Amino acid sequence: MKILVTGGAGFIGSAVVRLAISRGHDVVNLDALTYAACPANVASVADTPGYAFEQADIRDPAALKRIFAQHQPDAVMHLAAESHVDRSIDGPGDFISTNIDGTFQLLQAARDYWEGQGKPQGFRFHHVSTDEVYGSLGADGMFTEDTPYAPNSPYSASKAASDHLVRAWAETYGLPVVMTNCSNNYGPYHFPEKLIPVVILNALAGKSIPVYGAGDNVRDWLYVEDHADALLCVLENGVLGRSYNIGGENEATNIDIVRNICAILDRLRPQDTPYSELITFVADRPGHDLRYAIDPTRIRDELGWRPSVTLEQGLEKTVNWYLENEDWWRALQNRDGVGTRLGTKA
Repeated sequence: MKILVTGGAGFIGSAVVRLAISRGHDVVNLDALTYAACPANVASVADTPGYAFEQADIRDPAALKRIFAQHQPDAVMHLAAESHVDRSIDGPGDFISTNIDGTFQLLQAARDYWEGQGKPQGFRFHHVSTDEVYGSLGADGMFTEDTPYAPNSPYSASKAASDHLVRAWAETYGLPVVMTNCSNNYGPYHFPEKLIPVVILNALAGKSIPVYGAGDNVRDWLYVEDHADALLCVLENGVLGRSYNIGGENEATNIDIVRNICAILDRLRPQDTPYSELITFVADRPGHDLRYAIDPTRIRDELGWRPSVTLEQGLEKTVNWYLENEDWWRALQNRDGVGTRLGTKA
């Protein structure tokens, strides 16, 4: 296929681009190159035949019209989004504009293109979302595809709205869509403002490692390359109009994640004192959901997909990657807000 990937210079999007190219697909990478994007994320495939890059904003209908007409993709994988919860608390406007209006503009452009091509049966619009749209779980239970939406942050509310738009375009206009909601991703090329890279990089710099509250918030951790594999699986085999929850089957508290990373660093980059002594508990952010957990039954039973990387393996691989790729993350650390605590405005 020729796949139009939005946000393909970001963390998850670049993993999709690299994997799709490795499997023989052609890829058009559409990215606005905002603060969290990095062309180095796709440098390994940039000169590959079948790869094209378009710097454009999904909120720009003229640019979208031109890109669809010029490249004529067989499918769209929509990953472009503002994604950092802390930033959404401090500045929700960008999240509303990009995640909601941007998705609307992309849907309109995809629909116009699809209809103009005679509604080819093989066309797919794959919308990539998050488990955060479901809100917060208690100690028990898991999110299924039928869990009611209850977003608690500006970020998750904007993603919930975009999910609803995609469903509406499928029901109202017949646009052939598939949808996915994933758990927390981690791995190589993770922008250094999220929990796991913050822990690694603060530890290496000898800085305090901030942990919200008591660190007892629970997340289901999904290695990003597993997620990319699942996304291509859904694009190629998912039932039209259906949503699939993608989880890593790796639940852990934030404090356990932090301590595990410190233990890995103690072994791989030892120093005089344990890295865990840098852990500092800080005031929790507003609207911090207690627990997320994905029930992966549908994607496992219908499409035969399961994650291949355990949390222990993934953390080891991730820490090693950051130790071996200092040039990549040092170039990003001076960007606005990176390395400072955000999301404290109630």
